[in-house]
Amino acid sequence: MLPDNSLRCFRWLLVFGWVLSSVVLNGRAKEPAVPAAVRSQVDTAIARVKPALVRIRVVSTDYNEGREVKSQSVGSGAIITKDGYLITNHHVAGHATRMFCTLWNREVIEAELVGTDPLTDISILKLKPEKPMKFEPAGFGDSSKLRVGDYVLAMGSPMALSQSVTLGIISNMEMTMPRFWGGDRRFRLDGEDVGALVRWIGHDAAIYGGNSGGPLVNLRGEIVGINEISYGLSGAIPGNLARGVADQIIAGGKVQRSWLGVDVQPLFKHGKDEHGVLVGGVVEGSPADKAGIKPGDLLLRVGSHPTDVRFDEQMAELMGLLAGLPIGKEVAAEVRRAGKAITVRIVPAEREDIFLREYEIKSWGLTVRDFSSLLAKEMKRPGLDGVLVTSVRPGGPAGSAKPAIEARDVLVEVNNQPVKNVQGLNALMRKLTQGQKSPFPVIATFERKAARYFAVVKVGLEGLKDPGLEVTKAWLPVETQVISREMARQLGQPDLKGFYITRVYPNTTAAAAGLAPGDFIVAVDGEKLTASDAEFDDELATLIRQYDVGKKVELTVISSRGQVKVPVELARSPRLKREMKKYRNEDFEFTAREVSFFDRVEEQWSGDQLGVLVEDVRSGSWAELGSLSPGDLILEVNGQPAENVDALRRQMERIAASKEKVVVIKVLRGIHTSYLEIEPNWKS
Repeated sequence: MLPDNSLRCFRWLLVFGWVLSSVVLNGRAKEPAVPAAVRSQVDTAIARVKPALVRIRVVSTDYNEGREVKSQSVGSGAIITKDGYLITNHHVAGHATRMFCTLWNREVIEAELVGTDPLTDISILKLKPEKPMKFEPAGFGDSSKLRVGDYVLAMGSPMALSQSVTLGIISNMEMTMPRFWGGDRRFRLDGEDVGALVRWIGHDAAIYGGNSGGPLVNLRGEIVGINEISYGLSGAIPGNLARGVADQIIAGGKVQRSWLGVDVQPLFKHGKDEHGVLVGGVVEGSPADKAGIKPGDLLLRVGSHPTDVRFDEQMAELMGLLAGLPIGKEVAAEVRRAGKAITVRIVPAEREDIFLREYEIKSWGLTVRDFSSLLAKEMKRPGLDGVLVTSVRPGGPAGSAKPAIEARDVLVEVNNQPVKNVQGLNALMRKLTQGQKSPFPVIATFERKAARYFAVVKVGLEGLKDPGLEVTKAWLPVETQVISREMARQLGQPDLKGFYITRVYPNTTAAAAGLAPGDFIVAVDGEKLTASDAEFDDELATLIRQYDVGKKVELTVISSRGQVKVPVELARSPRLKREMKKYRNEDFEFTAREVSFFDRVEEQWSGDQLGVLVEDVRSGSWAELGSLSPGDLILEVNGQPAENVDALRRQMERIAASKEKVVVIKVLRGIHTSYLEIEPNWKS
C-alpha cells in the first residue's frame, strides 16, 4: 500500500470524472419545475448561507518518484464560527501548503490548516485576515431528521465558479460503498477507509469538481451535510458526523478515537445467527487480542450496546460506536464462541493515523515517513525504528545504488549509525554533509521484508541520469550479495572479497551454525573467494553445489567476533515456488498451490502454518465475486481445514457433488483473517 495514490486519483475524478447532468432540449437546458412555496424557501436558505460560503484555492503537496510534488486545486467550504473557522474536505485541504479563500464579497483571505481527519474526509481551516474581522457563519441542522424526498441545496464552487447552488432531493439516507466492489475500489484517503465511519446522504442535487467540501443545506438554511462524492448520485457526509469532528478539531487540533484491533463483518446471509457481528480477524497484540477475542467469534454486545450487523448499511453505525468508546477505560463485551456466551473485558487504546507525514530527502532522491504502530504491524516490523521509503527518484542517488533502494524498503543504518526515524536521519545527514561540496558516498543498511542489505549511496545533489525445475543440490541456507570493490574501500578493507550475508533462513543448518545477516564469507574450506563485482554473484552458490547434500564445509567468516571458522552442514535445496503442487478449480475458477519454503520465509509464517496459497483468480469468476484474491492463504472451506492441495481438492469436489448453495472460505490476507462467502449458481 505504499505510496497511497487514492487522493491523487480522487482529485482527478473530481475534476474530470463527472458529466453535466442537465437535460438539454433544442440547445437549452431544461429547468426543473419548482413550486412557488419551495422557491421562497430556497431564496431564504440561500440568503442565510451565502455569507458563509467560501471558495478555497489550495496549493497541495504530494510525494511521488522520490520528490515532493506541488499541485493546485479548488474546493469549497463554509464558515461555521464567528471567528473564522471553516469546514471542508480532507481531500481538498488535508495536504495543503497554502490556502486562499474567496468570500461571498470576493475578498480573498489566507487560511491555515487547524486539523484534518482522513477517516471522515473532514478538514478545519482558520481564516487569517490582516485586520480583525467578524464573520457570518452558517449553522448546523440535525441531519438525522432528514427524510427521503426532502429538498436540499448543494452550495459551493463547482469548476471554480463561486456561489453556485443546485437543487435536489434526498435520495438515500444510508448510501454505502458496495462490498462486492472489493477492497481495492473502496474510497481510501491516506490509508483510511472513509466508508468505515461515513454513511453518505445520497441526493440528486448536481455537484461537480470544486463542489467538494461545500455544504448541503436544508430549506431552513442549515448545514445538514458536507458534499464529497458523486457516482451519478451525489453523496454528502452527514452533518451530525461532520459537526462532531469539527468540534474536536477546533478544541484540540485532532480527533481522538478508540481502537480495539478487531476486524468485523456482517453476519452470513444464510447463517442461523440473528444477533451480533462476525469477528473476521484480530490484530495481534491489540486490545481485542489481549481480551481474548478470536476470529470466528460473534461479538454480541459492547457495554450496554448491542452490536447487531446483518447488512452493510449498519456497519458504519457500529464502527462509530466502537470508535467512541472511552480510551483507557475497561469495557465489558459479550461474545459467542461455539454456541457459548463469554464475557470479556477490553481496554480500548487510542487510535492513531495509519500513515504519518511524508518527507522528501533531496540528497538521497527519496521520500520517506516514520512508522505508526499499525503500519509497523501491517509490515510485520518488530518495532517503530527505521525510516520507511515511500518512493524513489529514478536515476537518483538511492535509485542508482547497487542494489538499488526501492519503495517499501526500510533504512536502518547509515555508516553503521542507527536510524530510528526521519528526524534522526536528517540530523545524521546534517552532520555528515558538513564541509561537503559535492556528492559523497555513504553506506546505507536497509531491510526488505526479512532480508538485510547494504549499499553505497552517493548522496548529494547532482544532475540526474536516465535511468523449469531446478535439480536438487547442496544448498547453503543464506542469501548474499557480492562485496564490490567500492564497498570494500568504504569499509577500509580494499582487499576484502567475498559475500555479505543479507539473510539467514530461520530453522536451518546455517542458523544453527550461528551465521547472521551482516557476516562476510571470504573462504570455503580454505579456498578464498574472489568475487568483487555483481557479475560474479553466483561464485559462492556454484562452489557449494559441487558438494554433496549433508556434507559439512568450513566457512571463513568475518563478523563482530572477528575472523572465525564456522562449520556448516549443507542442506538440500528447497523446491522453488514454480515447482510446488498446484490445483485448478474449474467451478470457481481459481488456481492454488502448496506453500513453499520461500513463501514461509517471506511472509514470516511459522513452520506449522498450514493452508493453500491462491496463485490466480480468473476475472468474472465466482471466486472473484467472493473477493478471493491472489496471495490469499486458504485456511478453511466450510469449516474444514485446507491443510494442503489434496485436502482442498477433496473439499471442493464434495461441494460440487452436493451443489452446496453457500461456500465460506476462511483466508489469511497479510496479518488479517477473513471469511469470504460465495454463492455459486450451479445451474450455470
